[in-house]
Amino acid sequence: MKKYITLLVVLFSMVSIAQPSKEKIEKVKALKVAYITKELSLTTAEAEKFWPIYNTYDEKQFELRHNKMKTIMKKYKGDGLDKLSDKEASTILSDMESIDEELVALKKKFTREAKEIIGAKKVLQLKKAEEEFTRTLFKQYKGKDKK
Repeated sequence: MKKYITLLVVLFSMVSIAQPSKEKIEKVKALKVAYITKELSLTTAEAEKFWPIYNTYDEKQFELRHNKMKTIMKKYKGDGLDKLSDKEASTILSDMESIDEELVALKKKFTREAKEIIGAKKVLQLKKAEEEFTRTLFKQYKGKDKK
């Protein structure tokens, strides 16, 4: 749970600071699609069935992580956290837990659907490819930040 909250805070911070343009987001998505397609060696038939469900999953995941979590985090931005009552804090934690549960359910549904299309082995390869892509992206971002 701590990992997820930390990750969400980091992602929220990056989004808040960077505020990437729609053009940059689309460029990253295109690079991600190319990277995943290459790493998974998807056939044309697999790609036709896989990408629509992946894109739906990715959009819903982004919405949950970014939009809903951003709304929650705005409530205690700055010194707002110190001003929260225990009841308000409990409500926020409950909201965060609900989002986490939605994310888990979404991931399970996607994994089940993807497994039917590309098989279990390629689903595992997908998870690895996503992690490697994200790691590479962070390294590039971190490198640009130092310049």
